[in-house]
Amino acid sequence: MDIASSCLAARIGRDGAAATFANTPDGIAELAVFCQTHQVALVAMEATGGYEQRAFAQLSEPGLPVAIVNPRAVRQFAQSMGSLEKTDAIDAGMIAWYAETKQSQPLCLAPQTQLELRARVTRLRQLTEVRTAQLNQQRLVINSAIQKGFDKMLAFLAEQMRELEQSIAALIDADPLWRALNQAFRTIKGVADRTVARIMAEMPEIGTLSNKTISKLAGLAPLANDSGKHQGKRAVRGGRAAVRDILFLVGSVVARFEPDFITFQQRLRAAGKPPKVIRIAVAHKLLVRLNAKAREVRQHKAMSPLAALLDQQLC
Repeated sequence: MDIASSCLAARIGRDGAAATFANTPDGIAELAVFCQTHQVALVAMEATGGYEQRAFAQLSEPGLPVAIVNPRAVRQFAQSMGSLEKTDAIDAGMIAWYAETKQSQPLCLAPQTQLELRARVTRLRQLTEVRTAQLNQQRLVINSAIQKGFDKMLAFLAEQMRELEQSIAALIDADPLWRALNQAFRTIKGVADRTVARIMAEMPEIGTLSNKTISKLAGLAPLANDSGKHQGKRAVRGGRAAVRDILFLVGSVVARFEPDFITFQQRLRAAGKPPKVIRIAVAHKLLVRLNAKAREVRQHKAMSPLAALLDQQLC
């Protein structure tokens, strides 16, 4: 399925039956009937910056398996197959072909609380960016009337951000797992409430994956670039930018307070590593530490019911 803001172009397989539906609740309902009529095994769609969210949720609710694929990977796949033409129908067929070749796996529909947390964290990040822009613009203004307008705007943004922070804190406190993760993460000096919220919202898998996998997911794993006798420089790319950005920021703070992070950073500097490499390495180390703490919390939560049952049996 190829997704646009107003329409959804669907195709069965690489060059099968095609149809177009409105990107509205009614249109997606018609699409679901189309999929059921053709007995599809998987609905594949690209990540399109948010336009796919409604279709993903509405198709997943009745049990249709839905996979979200990387648009860049699909485009490169199409070019490698010699397909240079581009229409909605061709793109939909190419997405289906890519998903079949790669054997893409369906995603689980996130719980409503997870969606609520992600929405609030995203909005808080947006308002923070707006506030930063307003502050930068205010510095260049000397007109007193315009300055008062800036003050009103900044006061409004501060109130909105405060309300979001309170609602995010309430969501985290109401969930036993999130509450335990919050307590565990904040034992690292420099990790504050916004960091915890961003990690929980953008990377709910933390604590369930290996360090290598979670690093690739965040785009902090150095990727090999070797060929024959040539050994290229390892570089990081891809991954979840929102997670990576907060880890870069918080990593620089943690590296001023946590003794092992301080030593780690000093060792890299002494070895002559560039600042950018050190920044990535510190962020990677922080993510691995957070992943380890999350794993311990999840294991403890999983063991708690068993321990309670054993206590009852012993009594």
